[in-house]
Amino acid sequence: MVLSIFYQFFLLGCTSFGGPAAHLGFFKKHFVDNLNWLSNERYSSMISLSQILPGPGSSQVGFAIGVERAGLLGGMAAFIGFTLPSFLIMFVLALTASELQGTLSAVIHGLKLFAVVIVADAILTMAKSFCKTTALKVVTFASTLFMLISPSVFSQIWLLVIAAFAGAIYRFSHVPSTSKNTTAQWQWPTLVIFIVLFALSLLSLPSAIFAQFYQAGALVFGGGHVVLPLLQNSVEHVSQENFLTAYAAAQAVPGPMFTIATYLGAIAHPDNVILGAIVATLAVFLPGLLLMYTCQNSWYALSNLPKFASITAAINAAVVGLLAAAFYQPIWLSAVSELWHIAIVLIGFSCMKLFKPPIWTMLIAFAALGFIL
Repeated sequence: MVLSIFYQFFLLGCTSFGGPAAHLGFFKKHFVDNLNWLSNERYSSMISLSQILPGPGSSQVGFAIGVERAGLLGGMAAFIGFTLPSFLIMFVLALTASELQGTLSAVIHGLKLFAVVIVADAILTMAKSFCKTTALKVVTFASTLFMLISPSVFSQIWLLVIAAFAGAIYRFSHVPSTSKNTTAQWQWPTLVIFIVLFALSLLSLPSAIFAQFYQAGALVFGGGHVVLPLLQNSVEHVSQENFLTAYAAAQAVPGPMFTIATYLGAIAHPDNVILGAIVATLAVFLPGLLLMYTCQNSWYALSNLPKFASITAAINAAVVGLLAAAFYQPIWLSAVSELWHIAIVLIGFSCMKLFKPPIWTMLIAFAALGFIL
């Protein structure tokens, strides 16, 4: 059973291009419609839970499907199978970049411009989903200003804490009342592990690679795009060129975008690139998977708590502001310095919205454009 789960998710990990939304579509078609591993209702509940927890949404849903099918071992098999292909690709890219930095420097600027287009699209998409009321728009605007004035990883932590506190006081979201009486079934050991590891990561030396990536994974509300500013401010010994190249490459490979940690871990740990890549990858995924396992059987009870829904809405709005600040610094300032840069970004953004080409084709186009120009 466990090997079957690994095999099915490995196949999807090799072919699932298009980001988290596309991954969830692949999962439904494969596991709900074709294999009948779970019902539509159960699958929908997994998706809704993943949206309010920190971490990579599609990987959390895949992990939950594995847990539903064969317990914790099934969840681990699903995670490894789905992540392994993109891990290997990003690791090879990191090795290539370090050995052929001079050769690859010609395309780096094209990849920076590609990152501008991708993040701009992500901000607009998330704003439409998370900023539907005036109050939430105010939270987003205030969060953007806060991060522009004080751009640091500690500011990001305080921002999310303040947003959660605001959501507990003010009702940002309304949940219909229900008479259904459900009891939350928490997996307390995994919740304790999550809290202890997070506390230790805050106490660790700034150079501790596990601490850097675990903190980022524990604070990423909103999916792979939001890990960008968190990692940018917390991961040391990685240049902006390497960082944005990794981010652009993560858009083009199949599987979860969080495997950007594989690339960054290898670059940040040149003495042992394999260890750096493995530790960084596991650390950035681990918080979301621990929380998913903790809450998976309690979601129906949690979804009936109005205050919980309000806190989630406030945090999501703050995340949009956080990403908007990161769009300006470092992405825009490091990539756009000429008028023709702006023209390329506008053309690329328009093509993405109008024609919706595969991400990997845009990656190749921008890389080739950078090489030519």
